[in-house]
Amino acid sequence: MYFKVSRMESNLFRFILKYSKKQQFVILLITMLSFPLLYSMLELPKMIVNDTIQGTNFPRAVGGYELEQIPYLLVLCFTFLGLVFLNNGVKFTLNVYKGLIGERMLLRLRYDLFQRVLRFRLPQFRRVSSSEIIPMITSEVKDLGGFIGDAIAVPAFQSGTLLVYLAFIFVQDPLLGLAAIALYPVQGYLIPRLQRRVVLLARERVHNVRIIADRVGESINGVTEIHANDTSAWHLADLSDRLHTNFQIRYDIFNRKYMIKFINNLINQLTPFFFYSIGGYLVIRGNISFGALVAVLAAYKDLAGPWKELLAYYQTQADCSVKYQTVIENFDPPDIYPLERLTGSEVAELGGALSMFAVSFSEGGGRSEAQAVTLEIPEGAHCAVIGNDRSGRSEVLELDAGLLTPDSGCVEIGGRNIDELTASTPGRLIGYVSIRRPYLHRQRCATISITA
Repeated sequence: MYFKVSRMESNLFRFILKYSKKQQFVILLITMLSFPLLYSMLELPKMIVNDTIQGTNFPRAVGGYELEQIPYLLVLCFTFLGLVFLNNGVKFTLNVYKGLIGERMLLRLRYDLFQRVLRFRLPQFRRVSSSEIIPMITSEVKDLGGFIGDAIAVPAFQSGTLLVYLAFIFVQDPLLGLAAIALYPVQGYLIPRLQRRVVLLARERVHNVRIIADRVGESINGVTEIHANDTSAWHLADLSDRLHTNFQIRYDIFNRKYMIKFINNLINQLTPFFFYSIGGYLVIRGNISFGALVAVLAAYKDLAGPWKELLAYYQTQADCSVKYQTVIENFDPPDIYPLERLTGSEVAELGGALSMFAVSFSEGGGRSEAQAVTLEIPEGAHCAVIGNDRSGRSEVLELDAGLLTPDSGCVEIGGRNIDELTASTPGRLIGYVSIRRPYLHRQRCATISITA
């Protein structure tokens, strides 16, 4: 039987689109509904100032009715209020749906990671400790849930909102539109370069925190030996050095993040200078109306929000991509068991002699646990494997039970290669008890009774 090993998606966005493409499309549709509402909310204040407050030639015809100045003002104001409710209703629906998708995808990701832990070959558990695996599944991927819901929605919604504001400003006057976007190229050039270093530092910090967790776990497990050999000072010094490294990395990240914020705030405060000077000049010369300038200033006040959200999204996206990649590389070893081997329910019939043909196995480090082992045990016979703790005795038994895969050679029972069977066959037909502490599920332990 041939099993194909599937790899995890190494790119966060490919993972998102693979499992939530339809949901992301729904998010885009909901996002598109908000843009006409938003533009109308920008246009109405200008109409209220120019056509109602400063307007003449009343009454005005609205929906077949003739309205005087004050009724016309109330109609426009209540229309604006209705648009506010509709726009916020769309945002509420969008945010709830994003949260739902994010939590579902986080559930899937955690499930997939634990599934891959169960597919690790035994030597992998000696290369990576539980103190590294547990935080990756629980805490390190927590932020990805929120980002997954925002992955498509935020750039689509904020970019669309930004374009609506800019289009409205350009419609009022092209010079004001150019003033609004004059400093965007500067931000677009500086921010990614500063952020790139932040991303590298964030990845370095994640690796360092994992090492710290591993060292703490080792110290707790070996606390008896630490006290017996008086090595407490060495362990404290080692941890102190790693904590200081983590401090330096985080301090460097803070410096760059706040430099990014400083540049953004400085540029955002410079743009109103162009509006007041250019806009005031145009109003005085009579090129645009006062109501148009008020509407443009209101639009620019809201324009800073989407731009900040896009810059924040870029930083979050870079940070989450680093977290995703650093997690995935630990759960995607090249020798992982195929999923079909774990989930297959077929139980083959095993009968006949147990045979090992030139079987060799090594976990690395220049030492072979089993080397060129050849033997045959007839069906029904009893056999004992004798040796010291580092003789390869346990590895031979684990190879025979199908728990280890030989580097060369093969293990067969009745002519069938154990490594080509689903896990159901050796798991149900071959008994194996480890020399280490046996594992019993706590719920099953509750049903065990011991009588004298």
